Formats: sequence, structure tokens, C-alpha cells
Amino acid sequence: MATEDDVRRIALSLPEVIEKPSYGTPGFRVKDKLFLRIRTDAEGGLLVFVGDLGDKDALLASDPQKFFTTPHYDGHPSVLVHLEAVDADELTELITDSWLVKAPPKVRKDHPEVGGPA
Repeated sequence: MATEDDVRRIALSLPEVIEKPSYGTPGFRVKDKLFLRIRTDAEGGLLVFVGDLGDKDALLASDPQKFFTTPHYDGHPSVLVHLEAVDADELTELITDSWLVKAPPKVRKDHPEVGGPA
């Protein structure tokens, strides 16, 4: 089971990431582009970004116990994640993939160790 502390540790380990509140909750940015947000307890979940709506649909279909959305995010390439349903390895992959989606091309190029283009 992943925790907010895990989210923070993983996110801040990525290059050029800062923590900055977003909608009153912890948000994480790469070059001032939001790539991750911990939602309130009432809202539930962690917001991550995906490459496109096809990726979103695939994640949502893969495991509804882990991945969900709300009408607010309809048509938006993002997925909500139940933290208690993912382990640290899966959380690392989700956060890293979200970083790769939002990081500017130069940042991805400068940090091929994260998994972006060399």
C-alpha cells in the first residue's frame, strides 16, 4: 500500500521537480508544469497524467480497484489512482510516466536516465 510520503519521496527524486500547492493540496511540478497532485481525503486519490485518452481508457479498464476518474476529468488525459491499491513499484512507474508526459522536451533530453528519449 502506497502512502503520501511515498508519493512525495518518488516525485521529488525526479529531476527538476518542486512541490507547490495545487487547489490547496500537494502538487508536484517539473519546470512549473503540474504533473502530479495528491487530492484531498474527501476527493480521494492521486492525479497522474497519461499520454492520451487511449492510455487513460486502458488504465481504467485494467483495474477499476486501482484506477478511476470523475466527470470533472472527462476528455482529459489524466487518471485518478487509489493509493491504497498500488504498491511502491507501481506508484513509481505511474509517477515517472506522468513526469515524462509533462516534462518539457529539453528536460527529458537532459535526463535520459528517467526513461525519456536520449
